Amino acid sequence: MQRVHDFLKEAKTYYLATVEGDQPRVRPFGTITIFEGKLYFQTGLIKKVAKQLEENPKFEICAMKGGEWIRVTGEAVLDERIEAQQHMLDENPGLQRMYKAGDGNTAVYWIKNGVAVISSYTADPVTIEF
Repeated sequence: MQRVHDFLKEAKTYYLATVEGDQPRVRPFGTITIFEGKLYFQTGLIKKVAKQLEENPKFEICAMKGGEWIRVTGEAVLDERIEAQQHMLDENPGLQRMYKAGDGNTAVYWIKNGVAVISSYTADPVTIEF
């Protein structure tokens, strides 16, 4: 899991895909952290992505850095604890302009049944389950 975290941090931007009805939806993200042994990402509860994850928690993330790319699949599990929200904000200080722990909008999700595949044109894929 640490390797997945580090890849996404180094890539700086990753793309998170959800489903809205029968339409795929993809948007850029940049927040990622490890808290209590789980990989987390963040959004706002007022955003459509939160509503999409509530209806269908399955998602996919894709990012590229250098000559490698990563695809991460799993289920997003909302963690409503203030401690998890604050940890995300502490690890990603740029969020603090828009979010506060316990504000009723900050949403942090941990990745359940996570599977990441790191690929390149020059090496065999590496699969990481977490």
